Amino acid sequence: MRPRAWCGVLAAVALSATACGGGGGGKKADDAGEAAGARSGFPVSVADCMGAKTSFDAAPRRIVTSNAAGLELLMWLGAGDKVVGTGFPPGKGALPQQYTEQAAKVPALGKTVIPKEKLLGSGADLYVDSFSSMKNMGKMGDAPTAEEFKAAGIKHVFLKSTACASMSKAARTDLSGVEADVEELGKVTGTSARAAELVAGMRKKTAEVGAALKDVPADKRPTYFLFDYDAGTKQPMAVCNRQVANAVITLAGGRNVFADCDGDFKPVGWEDVVAKNPDWIQLAVRNRGSQEANDKAFEEAAEFLRTFPATAELKAVKEGHFLRIGSERTTIGGVRSADTVREIAHVLHPDRVK
Repeated sequence: MRPRAWCGVLAAVALSATACGGGGGGKKADDAGEAAGARSGFPVSVADCMGAKTSFDAAPRRIVTSNAAGLELLMWLGAGDKVVGTGFPPGKGALPQQYTEQAAKVPALGKTVIPKEKLLGSGADLYVDSFSSMKNMGKMGDAPTAEEFKAAGIKHVFLKSTACASMSKAARTDLSGVEADVEELGKVTGTSARAAELVAGMRKKTAEVGAALKDVPADKRPTYFLFDYDAGTKQPMAVCNRQVANAVITLAGGRNVFADCDGDFKPVGWEDVVAKNPDWIQLAVRNRGSQEANDKAFEEAAEFLRTFPATAELKAVKEGHFLRIGSERTTIGGVRSADTVREIAHVLHPDRVK
């Protein structure tokens, strides 16, 4: 998808005041509405992947998300009740338990990418997009143009830590971009206070891991390969240094074997993986809808590496150094990115990270 430009109770109150105020009350009501907007943090303006601005005078009332990651983030922010549809709906067990029931009520507008006509006809006033440049997600479909979004009355914002990763000018080695997404979506939805709490919690978790690993020299940290099983086994897809996963792996005390690759994802050859001979391999599979199905997919990925001649003799394969952690949790930024850091760190450095 090409990057494109990224109302609520206050608007309704202001409209009601104008309607009831009679002859000379209009200006006063307008002033009251503006004051209320200012108190709630509006207007706000956010940028897309190319820097183009989108402004909000009030919080959106009807939101569609490109996938479960955007849906989950809105639930963490307390704005989940505004979501009227999603693509890539969460499978069973994909979201934290406290959001499972609420998420199940959100209509799935597409099993994968939302068809253009459904998105434009959804009645949404905001589309939260996680994908943009994530080419390894498969065919992204015929995305609406900026003009079509505008004609449908839909504002388009991005979770930039993921969607704009390939355009980043520097390697991602921390979660600052993910934290910025949380804060920015908090501003857009009028939940900035909650966003600040979430970011503080993320920083606390990663700081604890950092403190535990501070004495481990960079060259002594284990090498790590994220095996995106669902991207295909014929040619592996490397996670490069602009991708969120590079930050997660780095913070967890690992060394991404493809950290010298500029960009988000890049197809490589199995001979490249063999040359790196990683200490650990993450079996990154996408949620299948149940724990049983996920476990089956993890085992299929492991069995492929054990039986494929090019990988059977890899150090990590021979020693059974596999991490079974979902792809989405590692490659798409969100509140739980900090938890993924801690989970990987515990496996790589069990004596330091409990």
